[in-house]
Amino acid sequence: MKYCAFLRGVNVKGTNMKMADVCQVFKEAGMEDVSSILASGNIVFSSDKTAGELKTILEKAMSGHFSYEAFLFVKSKEEVELFWNSIPFEKSDDLHIYAFVGVPGIENILMEEFQKASQTENENAEIINSIFYWQVPKGNTLDSTFGKILGKKSLKDRFTSRNTNTFEKILKKMN
Repeated sequence: MKYCAFLRGVNVKGTNMKMADVCQVFKEAGMEDVSSILASGNIVFSSDKTAGELKTILEKAMSGHFSYEAFLFVKSKEEVELFWNSIPFEKSDDLHIYAFVGVPGIENILMEEFQKASQTENENAEIINSIFYWQVPKGNTLDSTFGKILGKKSLKDRFTSRNTNTFEKILKKMN
């Protein structure tokens, strides 16, 4: 079965992770057809194990190799397709659209945080198929009130986000 692992914290200070090294760790952990998409921790691979088994195996392998506490989310090809096919916002050259991959229920926590935050013009959020999507004007991602919330230590192992264009690239690689 085809999977994508979404790694959180590939830019953690001191880890110095290169995607070629990450792919090698995945291969050594028994994954097949391993390749990376972009340099932000998206690894496509094949395995006959379940997503839950893979999460445990790969977090342990990554933590051991890179000496950090690895957090990753493993999604099947069908789940990645759902992320891509459920995008609620129209594409615009002036806006970024992010989808959040995480533990069950994180979409509700993120929506609560979004609703408490002050929004800029054209900033919006929606939950579709239990997936939290966030639209934000380009250049405001890290400066927005909600963007700053995303760095909370209490949430660090519960989700990661990707620009929705990344899902398109992942699906092309999975096909």
